[in-house]
Amino acid sequence: MPVRDFDVAGATTEVSEGAGGVLFLGNATPPQDLAARIHSLGGRALGPRPLVMGDEEGGGVQRLAGLVGPIPWARTMAQTMSVAQTRALAQARARQMVAAGVRTDLAPVLDVDGRQGPSSTNADGYRSFSPDPSTAAAYGTAFMSGLRAGGVLPVVKHFPGLGGAQQNTDVGPATTNSLATLRVRDLAPFRAAIAAGAPAVMTSNASVPGLTPLPSSLSHAVIEGLLRHELGFRGLVITDSLSAGAVRAVTSSLADATVRSLAAGADLVLFGSTLTPADEVALQASHVLATYRSVVASIVAATRSGRLPSSRLDAAVVHVLTAKEYDACR
Repeated sequence: MPVRDFDVAGATTEVSEGAGGVLFLGNATPPQDLAARIHSLGGRALGPRPLVMGDEEGGGVQRLAGLVGPIPWARTMAQTMSVAQTRALAQARARQMVAAGVRTDLAPVLDVDGRQGPSSTNADGYRSFSPDPSTAAAYGTAFMSGLRAGGVLPVVKHFPGLGGAQQNTDVGPATTNSLATLRVRDLAPFRAAIAAGAPAVMTSNASVPGLTPLPSSLSHAVIEGLLRHELGFRGLVITDSLSAGAVRAVTSSLADATVRSLAAGADLVLFGSTLTPADEVALQASHVLATYRSVVASIVAATRSGRLPSSRLDAAVVHVLTAKEYDACR
């Protein structure tokens, strides 16, 4: 669930009712006592403490500036730093994240892209390490490994790769490269990261020509088929924001999107993490609570009706608890 401008106290009710995690959004400067606020929030949790997430990718995507030191754009790192330097930088920044109480990073981006951006037509741009698959794999895996060494749970993204997409899924529908191209190009960094022990993967909201017309976050073929069966991933699967334009083009109901995503194989869903003007109201604390409760009610109803098998929820819970155990032990 989203937490706007570090309003940690505003998330207390959802966490006490069982929310699996919180994601910091907005452009506010983080408070110096953020770690204490997060610790207090965790004490209200129903069960294990929530995963506390930030977007510390680098460049223009760094929400913890002031508590965490600067990180260059991913592409700048690949152009100006060695693989070893990239790993060391990620490890140092991870230690600062831990000190701030944020132990999950929705990074690195493993998409293979060499275009300009990020923009409304290209979600990646300088967020991508390189248009070369082997370079993106080497640097992305190094950044991921540095985060792990520094005590942070990394979430590699956006599976199965947004490089080449002609639209930003936050804005509207988009397609990845063809499945054939993904297999020889875009999946390479994900294969490398999984082989190196990636604990969590974020799915994209783009569809895959030759595999599925659905956003990947809603696709059984992408999550269970491509990611889990073909690539052998056994960790936590997190969706990109189900509030994104690409998902809203398929279903206007966030609750329905959540049920479809869980049924497709996702373990943890995100919502309310697009920051267009129309979404400002959606990130107000009172609206987030109402949305959260609506989503939970829909999951319960879908399980009781048989639309969402309880075995699928059990598997999701195992993956979430495993990630939380990893997080707690760092």
